[in-house]
Amino acid sequence: MAWRIAASPLCEKLIVAPGNPGIAAEPKVTCIPVAADAVPELVAAAVSEKADLVVCGPEVALCAGLGDAMRAAGLPFFGPSRAAAEIEGSKAFAKRLMYQAGVPTAAFGVFDDLGAAEAFIDAQPGPVVVKADGLAAGKGVVVASSKQESRLAARHMLTGGAFGGAGRRVVLEQRLTGREVSLLALCDGERLALLPSSEDHKTLRDGDQGPNTGGMGTYSPSPLLDAAAEQRILETIFRPTVIALAAAGRPFQGLLYGGLMLTPDRGPMVIEWNCRFGDPETQSVLMRLDEDLLPWLAGVAAGRLPSGALRVKPGTACCVVLAADGYPERTRLGDPITGLPAPADDLRVFHAGTRRDGDRLLTAGGRVLGVTARGADLGAARARAYDAIQKIAFDGMHFRRDIGLRLDVAGVGLAEPAAGGERNPPGVPGDH
Repeated sequence: MAWRIAASPLCEKLIVAPGNPGIAAEPKVTCIPVAADAVPELVAAAVSEKADLVVCGPEVALCAGLGDAMRAAGLPFFGPSRAAAEIEGSKAFAKRLMYQAGVPTAAFGVFDDLGAAEAFIDAQPGPVVVKADGLAAGKGVVVASSKQESRLAARHMLTGGAFGGAGRRVVLEQRLTGREVSLLALCDGERLALLPSSEDHKTLRDGDQGPNTGGMGTYSPSPLLDAAAEQRILETIFRPTVIALAAAGRPFQGLLYGGLMLTPDRGPMVIEWNCRFGDPETQSVLMRLDEDLLPWLAGVAAGRLPSGALRVKPGTACCVVLAADGYPERTRLGDPITGLPAPADDLRVFHAGTRRDGDRLLTAGGRVLGVTARGADLGAARARAYDAIQKIAFDGMHFRRDIGLRLDVAGVGLAEPAAGGERNPPGVPGDH
């Protein structure tokens, strides 16, 4: 986001908090040592700098009310209010909203009692997905393969302290089958503008194996969605959700991210909503954008989305995440990084978990770098990204080698979306 904003001719100066070595290297950028969720300090910095626009990336700050505080200080802000950000901050809230609005999503129940949760799991015909209700950095979801695994995940969250306060309440829902895609839309409270589609690889290892992570790589566009399918999703999933948020007194201004499952029998269904640009989807999506992003962000903040559609470069973009030793469970930090290639028009290495120690670049997080390339097609984009990776090194570096190889599109749901949200199973009112 910093890269695209700083590239705008409308941007004279960009201040990023707290930033990282990759962001700091961008022209026009100054990084300041303020945490991304330190709301009072961020507001004070923006007021001091007389910022013309404040753009928020992380969900934690949005759910902490950064948007409300910035707007109260008279500053134009890109991102939803605390109330609207609950579409991501509480999975229970999001599921109830979709159910009431008739947005297609999996059947579900909401629980804070382990006994009731286990009884619900036992009553289902198969294993269920277990989700921590609150924010868990993309890791609070267990897609169980057995009822025993579902029960164990619920126990770890509700009584074992997994994910802390985020797991004190869980959402249990029907496990959907199909292919996942991501769609992002800018929203000014009423109007919507879609960005290119993408597909994320959530699990740690090749072949979609291993634990869930924050995302190990993406490519854009998804071959599963053509323009007509995207428009149907916009009208039957995104728009009803935005209308429902406004009707609840929570108008949404910012970036609405839909994680969708394309089911073979019921069409696209919502797995999750996020209230901000997603990582690493944003890397591949913005790599393909063929126009200035800043006027669109400013238009959303002002409640006046520009007319027309966002222009996109032809071809495909692919992002491969390089992770640190031990990620996602016991991440080792502080390993020196070498071999980063120079940025080019078709290649960027985006920093995530890095820091400087004098002249050395060190690992400072689980997902360290996002190597993102663009090509005439997916094969060319993959080849460009993986070729660049061969030059990069740090101890314990690991990554998936199959990003972009989900080429079998048979059996996925490209039909019309389901007529409405899945109802809760009989006798389950949804809260326990």
